[in-house]
Amino acid sequence: MSRTMQEFTDLLLQQGVISLDQLTEAEDVAKTSKMEVGDVLVKLEYATPEEVAQALAKFHKIPYVDLRSVRVNESVIELVPESVARENMVLPYKEEDGALTILIADPFDLETVEKLRFILNRKIETALAPKEAINGAINQYYGQVEGESADSMLQEFTDTAIDFTETDSGADGMEDGDEGDDSAPVIRLVNLMIAEAVQLRASDIHIEPFEHRVRIRYRIDGRCVEREAAPRRMLSAIIARIKILSKIDISEKRRPTDGRIKITVGDKQLDLRVSIIPTNHGQSCVMRLLDKDNIKVGTRQLGLSERDFKNFNSLIKRPNGIILVTGPTGSGKTTTLYASLNALNRPDRKIITAEDPVEYYLPGINQVEVKHSIGLDFGRIIRAMLRQAPNIILVGEMRDHETASMGIQASLTGHLVFSTLHTNDAPSAISRMVDIGVPSYMVASSVIAVLAQRLVRTICPRCKVRYQPSEEVIRESLLPPEMIAQAEFSKGRGCTYCGRSGYRGRIGIYELMLVNSNLREMMFKGSTTKLIREEAIRNGMSTLYADGMLKVIRGTTTFEEVYRVAKQTEQEELSLSHISKSLSTL
Repeated sequence: MSRTMQEFTDLLLQQGVISLDQLTEAEDVAKTSKMEVGDVLVKLEYATPEEVAQALAKFHKIPYVDLRSVRVNESVIELVPESVARENMVLPYKEEDGALTILIADPFDLETVEKLRFILNRKIETALAPKEAINGAINQYYGQVEGESADSMLQEFTDTAIDFTETDSGADGMEDGDEGDDSAPVIRLVNLMIAEAVQLRASDIHIEPFEHRVRIRYRIDGRCVEREAAPRRMLSAIIARIKILSKIDISEKRRPTDGRIKITVGDKQLDLRVSIIPTNHGQSCVMRLLDKDNIKVGTRQLGLSERDFKNFNSLIKRPNGIILVTGPTGSGKTTTLYASLNALNRPDRKIITAEDPVEYYLPGINQVEVKHSIGLDFGRIIRAMLRQAPNIILVGEMRDHETASMGIQASLTGHLVFSTLHTNDAPSAISRMVDIGVPSYMVASSVIAVLAQRLVRTICPRCKVRYQPSEEVIRESLLPPEMIAQAEFSKGRGCTYCGRSGYRGRIGIYELMLVNSNLREMMFKGSTTKLIREEAIRNGMSTLYADGMLKVIRGTTTFEEVYRVAKQTEQEELSLSHISKSLSTL
């Protein structure tokens, strides 16, 4: 036994915590089990973790902290990211004169202290606390993930929890053993990357190569968040590992490639859609995490206002016509369409979809994936699906004249057709259809509604507080006095639950344009988008901005979030006044 350990145990003997016989027994067990003597004493219940930690602290002349009797300031906790605290089993304790005191369990672990100095880029002081107390405090201050701590979750991922159910055995000359060797650093890195993304509720993982580093970012609630960078030398190995799992040819480095990975995380099944493109500094990869739980949402949970919800539910029960959902990439169009199909998916209805690609697999629905390499495009799929006698058709996107024409013909022959367009608002969808070559009279006779949407972040429920915005902010928002009087303006202070952002989760803001006889006549005559928008608002349509403001006064989101995704138009005051009148009648 080393002199250091002998002096440490001498302290326990002098204090009467243990006897000489107990120490001798602990030393023998430590030799055979390769454990530290202090851990053995705790395991044999000859000493408590607190007594061992106090003796260690006294011997090393560093402070001991009893976490049961102190409360760490939340501003100190946020100085160390949760992933760093859990990975290294440390807890930030206090900050004085620019130095951050960190609680550790092992005073000999100088490597961790040096790593923290590098990661946090600041002076680090240390204090001792038992390992069990530190772990409990981490869970207390950073929160737990669905009943289990994040560190155990990450460990589970690293070891066995990720089950890649679709892999390419021996692909491109790699042996099966290479693919299954979980001891390889690159495999652990990719597994850990996916684990952390799932833990943080990310929708995408971005692996982006630059000259001297590989940047890793997660898209959380629509915003990209940068994580710790990977070594530049590991880029090729990371991309190769991802390609093997997604059944992509690892020798193809000059062209964009796509693939898919199926994984099981605990009891949850996830699909990862993989896209790889060549860049100046190597191949860039994006993995989109597709959680099947996301499509189990009903139309009620989408975030539609009460009036729009009733109108939309009435629309999707119509026997024929086209319902268009518009918005940019990542605005939640797929979720809205799948929620509609889930509401209509019954044994007495036949539903067929044409998608590029099929993101989620829906039981009871016939889904067809576009394959341009064999000429299986939207137009060809629609022609074929009409011979299958469907009741409801979903066309992934109307991007050209042929697809739009086929969709319109299907609606005119007694089918309910759902599809998407990339336009800024609902009225613009009409001019967009005309731009791609569809005659205005066909658009007027087939389109029954257009739903434009965006996603805004919702205020974190745990740190949500009421506040009063400035007069200038209220004036610029164009909110009428009647709405301001009912407002419950709120914001998030920022806490560990929301990653200090003040937001957690997202909700949709919507613009539902119902096509009535007046609008149909205007569409037939080729009226401008501005005139169509004005008529739609007079008919009761809430603009994206107005619907966003409705969620602001109800304390669901903030002014900043609405301004980020929706712009004010000349008709906003008219739309807001309609909403104000409807609120006053409730």
